[in-house]
Amino acid sequence: MRWLPAFLSATLFAAGSFAAKKPTGDRFQEFHTKSLSSTPVKLDDSSYKSLTASPRNYSVAVLLTALESRYGCVLCNEFQPEWDLLSRSWIKGDKTGDSRLVFGTLDFADGRDIFMSLNLQTAPVLLFFNPTTGPHAVSSPEPIRYDFTNGPQTAEQVHSWFTRHLPGRPHPPVKRPIDWLKWFTSLTILSGGATAIFVAWPYVLPIIQNRNIWAAGSLIAILLFISGHMFNHIRKVPYVAGDGRGGVSYFAGGFQNQYGMETQLIAAIYGFLSFAIISLAVKVPRIAEPKTQGILVLVWAGALFFMYSFLLSIFRVKNGGYPFSLPPFV
Repeated sequence: MRWLPAFLSATLFAAGSFAAKKPTGDRFQEFHTKSLSSTPVKLDDSSYKSLTASPRNYSVAVLLTALESRYGCVLCNEFQPEWDLLSRSWIKGDKTGDSRLVFGTLDFADGRDIFMSLNLQTAPVLLFFNPTTGPHAVSSPEPIRYDFTNGPQTAEQVHSWFTRHLPGRPHPPVKRPIDWLKWFTSLTILSGGATAIFVAWPYVLPIIQNRNIWAAGSLIAILLFISGHMFNHIRKVPYVAGDGRGGVSYFAGGFQNQYGMETQLIAAIYGFLSFAIISLAVKVPRIAEPKTQGILVLVWAGALFFMYSFLLSIFRVKNGGYPFSLPPFV
């Protein structure tokens, strides 16, 4: 019977070794069951090693982060809600585990040894482990790292990245919860705006239908653009310039040059000419007194002639070869 103790020791050793190393199917089922109750699975050093150990016939997505305020990781805290949303949406759409993907989170406070073994100096770091066995296995067991160099990422962006690395498997979509506060705020603003329009409409409608207001607005817009306002903004022209003799030049020679003051003067000249024409065509004919009407016709006609003479003199500054002019600006 001396062989009995040795036989029992060997049997117990083999059983312990078998129990210590779980099959990959059992490991996936264990972590998937945890995910159904709370996802992503909160990991520590030992559970991280168990989840990512080879061989494995499932995929693993692990976020290595540092959420405690003492670490000052702003990006970690900004991305964590998106990570939680992505994992919950995925598990909710794949309760049976057909995609064979496990989500996990390893905080620095719970996994210092893992951070040190991976030589991580920053956080967050998202690692994706492909299967090493099974129909979706890859040749390299090394994880794929997600790039956070562009700042905080959304759940939809990370979901697209997972989709590219999980071909031929289900990809449950991200489902964001309804933002009731945003809906309530939008409806309140919309209702308030509609009420304000309804109350103010009787007062606003006459203004909108007023032809004089539309005519004035159109005239201002025309004067603004034909005087070269956009040219000044595009070319960044100076307001005025020196004339080389100690004075100031308000008009630039040539058609490809212009000053800011020149634009304002040209707009004022065209505005005066427009007002004179409108007065002659609209206001003067309504005057009942013939003598007053005749005087105003002469006054406005003289003003037109004088201002048009000044406009021609400016045009000759812009184009020295222009042969025509009118007194008194000859």
